Amino acid sequence: MSDDHKKQLQSQLWNIANTLRGKMGADEFRDYILGFIFYKYLSERMHLFADEILKHDGIQFDAIDEKTKAGKEMLKAIQEESVGRLGYFLKPSELFHKVAEKGAQKTDNFILEDLGVILKHIEASTMGHDSEDDFEGLFEDLDLGSSKLGKTENQKNELIAKVLTHLDKIDFRLADTNADVLGDAYEYLIGQFASGAGKKAGEFYTPQEVSTILAKIVTTGKKSLKSVYDPTCGSGSLLLRVAKEVEDVGSFYGQEMNPTTYNLARMNMILHGVHYKRFDLKNEDTLEHPAPEHADLRFEAIVANPPFSADWSANAILENDDRFSAYGKLAPKTKADFAFVQHMVHHLDSGATMACVLPHGVLFRGGAEEHIRRYLIEDCNHLDAVIGLPANIFYGTTIPTCILVLKKQRENPDEILFIDASEGFEKVGNQNKLRFEDIERIVSTYRKRKSITKFSRVAKRSEVAENDYNLNIARYVDTFDVEDPVDLDEVVEKLAALEKDLDDTDKVIAGFCAELEIKAPC
Repeated sequence: MSDDHKKQLQSQLWNIANTLRGKMGADEFRDYILGFIFYKYLSERMHLFADEILKHDGIQFDAIDEKTKAGKEMLKAIQEESVGRLGYFLKPSELFHKVAEKGAQKTDNFILEDLGVILKHIEASTMGHDSEDDFEGLFEDLDLGSSKLGKTENQKNELIAKVLTHLDKIDFRLADTNADVLGDAYEYLIGQFASGAGKKAGEFYTPQEVSTILAKIVTTGKKSLKSVYDPTCGSGSLLLRVAKEVEDVGSFYGQEMNPTTYNLARMNMILHGVHYKRFDLKNEDTLEHPAPEHADLRFEAIVANPPFSADWSANAILENDDRFSAYGKLAPKTKADFAFVQHMVHHLDSGATMACVLPHGVLFRGGAEEHIRRYLIEDCNHLDAVIGLPANIFYGTTIPTCILVLKKQRENPDEILFIDASEGFEKVGNQNKLRFEDIERIVSTYRKRKSITKFSRVAKRSEVAENDYNLNIARYVDTFDVEDPVDLDEVVEKLAALEKDLDDTDKVIAGFCAELEIKAPC
């Protein structure tokens, strides 16, 4: 599909989303429209899969009579295949276009109850199978009884039917297996919702420009990855961005605390064609309750955009946790930034790379954070690069941020690369945005480990030690602009000329005052 067609699909979906805009907040109508798009995707994928199975019989899936004995037997066989391959099952009467067609009728068009039952059936079809955890509760945020959809049941039904009817007219082109058109459109919508969600956007979305930098860094020199992990995975967009940089990713792992965002991440994975057996996302607090299923796993690439300076318990019991015990100190209770770093380092495989976004304060704050920095650099020698980003590039916050890149078994053990990319951006509305050339310059400099005047510098680890492990980029990258020398003789001449002009002006004013017979100003 051409870029024009992609943009057309994105525009169509955004226009349909706006059908709900006047009824509720951005984060609320996001859950409805993305949920309905996901239902349509599952339905069309089911339809294509079943039609392929039935091709030799000359039967179409939605033509099967569900009430006959032969029809029931056929559907039972298809269900067994579908749950094993796709992870779920839908009956012909439960297909999206069937529901949308009923909703578009002038009479007998009440679909709310049917829709609620169908969404529960999708989840129920996975019970007892490997896909159960990946589909459980996926549609729990679609409250079809919400008063925000309308005051009466008929008003709610009318609005939902309108949305489904519009969606039904859009061809997702799922038969084109070489294009991730719907996945790209879904990402576009998530980004649009993030831009309008203010501070809440930081809970689920990393700007694509930043995601691209992180993804390119952790895939440097790689054609494929065995695994990628994001301990604060939000909508899953960062994990999926990594997959775009290599030919193949074996498995995706992540954890997300917010249940609604966790549902969004699972939908996002499935919509991008990631088979349910290839991703393992968990819904829990990463620092306080790390997924036990991930405890012994080490990952080839780790990316993250943790919540900036979040609160956490810093409970003394965590001093014995394998993730933190070697450091001797826990991250401050009101600033969990380094706790996330420690968690990621713990799960980093030998020869692997991690890149995470953090607030600038982690570079120079004292106390426990200074102690942890020292340990990571002096004892572990894991810090590979520090990249300063522009301020105001994240939704909901204007603070400047940085990227820390850490490795085990570094190729350049005696050096740390510092990049000051804080001035490379364009202003778009009230947000700063990294341009293609800004991204390329950062990534190219990281990969080539180049020292560039006023932009980057490869510093010796001993120099960092001399600076008491303060990583403030200005200490290593000199961005100071030398001003032109001042010609003092020229300045004196100009001052003398100004003084003479003032004297002449005073004489003219004094003359006017004499003519007017008034006192001249002093």
